[in-house]
Amino acid sequence: MAAHGSKKVIYAALLGNGLIAITKFIASSYTGSSAMLSEAIHSVVDTGNQGLLLYGIKRSNKPKDERHPFGYGMEIYFWAFVVAILIFAVGSGISIYEGIHKLHNPGEISSPYINYIVLSLAMVFEGVAWYIAYKEFVKVKGDHGLFQAVRHSKDPTVFTVLFEDTAAMLGLMVAFVGIFLASQYGVVWADGVASIVIGVILAATAILLAYETKGLLIGEAANPALISSIEAIIKDPQSILYVNEIRSMHMGPYDILLALSLDFQDDIKSFEVEKKISDLEKEIKTKHPEIKHLFIEVQSKTSHEADMIAAKTTEDKPA
Repeated sequence: MAAHGSKKVIYAALLGNGLIAITKFIASSYTGSSAMLSEAIHSVVDTGNQGLLLYGIKRSNKPKDERHPFGYGMEIYFWAFVVAILIFAVGSGISIYEGIHKLHNPGEISSPYINYIVLSLAMVFEGVAWYIAYKEFVKVKGDHGLFQAVRHSKDPTVFTVLFEDTAAMLGLMVAFVGIFLASQYGVVWADGVASIVIGVILAATAILLAYETKGLLIGEAANPALISSIEAIIKDPQSILYVNEIRSMHMGPYDILLALSLDFQDDIKSFEVEKKISDLEKEIKTKHPEIKHLFIEVQSKTSHEADMIAAKTTEDKPA
């Protein structure tokens, strides 16, 4: 999925959450509902998060420079991780606090139908934003299941928005039930409990997002299909005797660093090796334009294995 698809998802969520937050705050101040206030805070946090994701995309597109020779692509991973922290610390924390406060200081909800109208409209807005995010996610999901696709995805912006919108839909349902029980059946604690449940939903979402973005932040390899394609390209018994190693790492959603260590046939002349390396670089980058950085090392299999053993021995030594 291209970056413009990610931006479309974020803009849709940003607009929807901004409008929803305003209406929720008005409704919560008028009716005194704790669950509605938690939902309003939730929408504000989501709106801020979408702003951070857009900022992350902008930063990740900065050209490489002397201090950052591989560019700024991993900035998007950092800001996605910040989003997860904010959901947990602000959204979840305040919602749970507000719910506990309401349990200790219960009060009647006035004009509950205002809450019903606002929640219904919010469900429509959130539903549209969720559908847009899901459509973009399906484009890269392929045959994978939902959670398996998230594990394979290297673009955190779309699955972050998808998870946020899913949590928002669940939170709206919980708020609706809590307000309904409190206003229609006099279950005064239901509103506070609903706020706490919304906080728990946000905490679970934040933990899941943090776990997924952590892997991207510390560096993940390219997907197995791409590696298999690289293996097919470099398979040339006439010139390449052995493939010592293939290493890859995502420097951004569509920015891959690839390093190859190849053992060439002994009877090949140096200019033939140079030409072969040049041809491989062109073919690999043409077939996989997401590979922005490519390094090919020429080394015998024996020397490479000796280096690997030496490196492992050094790593195993106590500090």
